Formats: sequence, structure tokens, C-alpha cells
Amino acid sequence: MVLATGLCFGALTQWHFPLVLPDAQQHGVSAYYVGGLLLCFLLNASLLVIFIGRIGRNLRRRDASLADLRQRAAEEEHIVRMGLLASGAAHELGTPLATLSVILGDWARMAPFAAEPELREEIEQMQVQVNRCKSIVTGILQSAGETRGDAPEETTLHAFLDDLVKSWLHTRPIGALVFDRDDLPDLPIISDTALKQMIDNVLDNALEAAPEGLIRMHAQCDDETLVLCIDDEGPGFSQEMIKRLGKPYESSKGRPGGGLGLFLSVNVARKLGGRIEVRNRAYGGAQVVITLPLDSLMPSE
Repeated sequence: MVLATGLCFGALTQWHFPLVLPDAQQHGVSAYYVGGLLLCFLLNASLLVIFIGRIGRNLRRRDASLADLRQRAAEEEHIVRMGLLASGAAHELGTPLATLSVILGDWARMAPFAAEPELREEIEQMQVQVNRCKSIVTGILQSAGETRGDAPEETTLHAFLDDLVKSWLHTRPIGALVFDRDDLPDLPIISDTALKQMIDNVLDNALEAAPEGLIRMHAQCDDETLVLCIDDEGPGFSQEMIKRLGKPYESSKGRPGGGLGLFLSVNVARKLGGRIEVRNRAYGGAQVVITLPLDSLMPSE
């Protein structure tokens, strides 16, 4: 464009028609000339505003994208460090958990404990919790590639959610979980450990927020996405917590190391192409909404 306009100006200096200004001698500069200058000024000013504005928006968008990429890189590095720490802790916990399991099995067969129903019930509950700890350790090692690592299996959406709720209720001392999946299509999906752990973390947070309250989980499909709404009767989220959702060590529990469960859940949802949103209900309590695209859950053809 600069080359074309330069050639045109050069040509006009050699080949042109003289501009006749009949009123230039009596009234100074012609009104047509002044009008042309004003028109050129308006065109130049408009183009400068438009293009400089677009350049500024592009620069701000680029800076925001770079900041988001840097934040994600820092979060992924943090996740890697936590994974290494969890893998080492899983190795260390394997032996004491196995020892506890053997001791509890011996206690369950001893006559003094077998004759007392309350003691027998407590031993059974302890065995359930030890088995849960062992399964968690096994899951950590499989995720880190330390064991044979069974491949994710193909199942259906109904079976996956029903098994998840059943397993969660079996290993938690609570029966107040209401699960509703009415009108949810039974689609084939891939059962993944990370997906299960993400939902378990959100349910655990709801349980910790309201140990004596009622937890509700509603599943539905909306525009080719799976939507899970989890409600609790706890105190809800603070505005600062909502603004910093998904940041590590952001927790309302007030204890060191809190907030990692939700941080990991947000990153798992992001990896699957979904998102997690939190809000406070108008009538009390909190609601966590997990939105996942069905394409990321269904088996590839």
C-alpha cells in the first residue's frame, strides 16, 4: 500500500491537470480545498483510532493469554511435585497398612472380640477404613505408573455414577446422600480413575462443610455435556474463595494443606475440556457444578 501510494504521488507530480481555484485571489484559500483537508484529517484520525485500538486489544489479549499459560504451567509444575510426594508417601504407607489389615483380621477371629457385638462392629468399620486407605494407595501408585496400571475400562454412564455413589457411601460414615439421575441417557463412557477421584473430592468437601447435613447430587445432560450439581447445607463459600477458585491451598477449612482437593478437581475438569463452578445458594449452603463434554468421556470410535 505504501509503495502504491508513493508511485501515485510521484506520477501526479509529472502528469496532472492544474486545479483551477477561481475564488482564491479574492477570498484566499478555496472552501473546496479546506473541505478536502478536513475530510483527509477525519479519514486519517478514524483509521488511526480504529487500528491503534485493535492493536491495543490484540496486545491485551496476548498478554492475558500469556499470563494464563504461565499460570497453567505453574499449576502443572505444582501438580507434578505433589504427584512425586504422593507416590513416595504411598510407598511408605503400604507396609503399615498391610500390618494393620493383618492385625485387624486376627482380632476379628479372637473369641473376646467376637463375643462382643459392639467391638466386632468397630473392628469391621476399621477394616473398611483400612481397605479404603489401601485402595487409595493403590490408586496413587497406578496413577504414577508404579504398578501394572490397569487400562480404563468401558462402562455406561448410569453404572459409573451408581458405582461411584455406592462406593462413596460405603467408605464414608454418612447415609445422607441423595442421588438423582432422572432423564439421564445411559451412554457408553470410559471409567477413569481421575474422573472418579474428581467427583469424590467434591463430595468429600461437601461432607466436610456439613457433616450432619444432607448432600444432594443431581446428574443431567445439557447440550452434549454432562452436568453434575452437588449441593450441601454448609456455610457456603466466601467471595474471596469464589474469586480464587482452583488455586492451591485456598480453603475455608482453616487448616494447613487445605484446598488441594478442589484444586486438583478443577485441573482434572480442565484437562477433560470441562469446568467447575461454585456458588452460594439463596436459601443457604453451597453448590458445586461440574460440566464435562460427553465427547471427552465417550470411547473413541
